Amino acid sequence: MVDDRSSRGKSKKPDTINFALMANIQGLFEPQTYEEARGKLEWERAMEAEYDTLMKTQTWELTVLPSGKKPIGCKWVYKIKCKVDGTLDRYKARLVAKGFSQVAGIDYEETFAPIAKMSNIRLVLAMEAQYGWKVQQMDVMSAFLNGDLEEEVYMCQPQGFQVSGREHLVCRL
Repeated sequence: MVDDRSSRGKSKKPDTINFALMANIQGLFEPQTYEEARGKLEWERAMEAEYDTLMKTQTWELTVLPSGKKPIGCKWVYKIKCKVDGTLDRYKARLVAKGFSQVAGIDYEETFAPIAKMSNIRLVLAMEAQYGWKVQQMDVMSAFLNGDLEEEVYMCQPQGFQVSGREHLVCRL
């Protein structure tokens, strides 16, 4: 009798193929730059969807850069989103501001990225169970949240989406 301890407690279902291998087989790739994404229909559509969302939420207004101010850059970040079973769900493009290039006391006063700690999530779920609350999940569709900035922050226009005839202007967030 052979003692196969490696299979104890494991499901007999075949392992799920990891995304990197699946993407390679299907010829999918996540561009690292705008130049790599340009001209690829699925990425063009993803960028247009992100840009349209930013315009609908009035994330910025085009303006002349005031003297003494320096705009921060921005870049497109690309990600292939998969369903739970590993199949392709959608192509996602996000426009992100390069806030890391700011200098404390000059370009900003405070920068933060809100994230949820697992201990907070566990607490909320425990309270939901105890008090019978209803918990819902949501997906934030845009990287720029609908918060008001107290500071004046200027950003270059996104690559590939500069407004014709107004290329000299910057985005005031």
